[in-house]
Amino acid sequence: MTHIESEIREQATVIEALLNAEAANTQQIAAAINAFDPAFICIAARGTSDNAARYAQYLFATHARKMVALATPSVHTLYQSPPDLSRAVVIGISQSGQSDDVRQVVRDAKSQGALTVAITNDDASPLANESDHTIPLHAGAERSVAATKTYTTELTAAAMLITAVAGDVEGMQTLKLVPGWVQQTIDTAFADVPTFVERYRYMDRYAVIGRGYNYATAFEISLKIKELCYIAGEEYSEADFRHGPIALVQPGFPVMLVAPTGATFDRQRDLLNTMVEREAESLVISNDEGVRQVAHRAMALPNAPEWLSPIVAVIPGQVFAMSLAQARGLPLDKPRHLQKVTNTT
Repeated sequence: MTHIESEIREQATVIEALLNAEAANTQQIAAAINAFDPAFICIAARGTSDNAARYAQYLFATHARKMVALATPSVHTLYQSPPDLSRAVVIGISQSGQSDDVRQVVRDAKSQGALTVAITNDDASPLANESDHTIPLHAGAERSVAATKTYTTELTAAAMLITAVAGDVEGMQTLKLVPGWVQQTIDTAFADVPTFVERYRYMDRYAVIGRGYNYATAFEISLKIKELCYIAGEEYSEADFRHGPIALVQPGFPVMLVAPTGATFDRQRDLLNTMVEREAESLVISNDEGVRQVAHRAMALPNAPEWLSPIVAVIPGQVFAMSLAQARGLPLDKPRHLQKVTNTT
């Protein structure tokens, strides 16, 4: 078994470990955040972790009513003109905790008096050492270059922290159900996706569409396809896709829609119907049987609440990217030109 397959299959286990190990710690960090009473939240991240930041941006707004800015690390490193973060809580998200530019954002913020938090898989990393608080991911060593289990644990850590900041007791209880939903999704994806992925072996472009909480999922699935399959594609919000990029669509054009039930569902279903009318090759990730029947190919989800759906919705995309790379005869654990730790400045 390849490392990436093993790590995809581990996700229920590592998420359960994270939930058990960090419940008290996230409560303590949430108390510190609420005592600090920030004017806003700022999140610094790169790559896959940046997609986790997109999820946290939505969740902080909807659950804790906090304004979130995504940091621009080049302002800190290349231009050396850090903005005023003195009244912010600044969260650095990094699987390795090594990236210099993410660390510089945290370092600048801390020097200004901000409260800083690290979310990382290495609690002895430079990012963890430079932050006031750390949430370790407990994902274990991730040997595949393409991140899978560290991404879903980042999402889970963000959800744990934000529900604690919001004092959402019901949400904290609902989080305990996530490992079961994740395992169900893993089992379904590995049973279904390899049976149809050969159909897409020769695709040379694609689009992945999400919205709301799953805007992040569209970015992460697209990143996995790019990393593993070397195919040029784009990721969009459903709303942004309608504002111009929809002109790309022609018969046979592959469009993957992330469409769990919730506030964004009706718009995603409408877009799916439009894709079918225009004879696009439509794939859908959803817990709704109706939209799964409309699409050319469907990947099923459990009935998780929309705010937690990104933790499960990305998994069929991970399996799709892995299976497609395998069908194309590409290396799964060490894609070309990539390394596990990318240190940008």
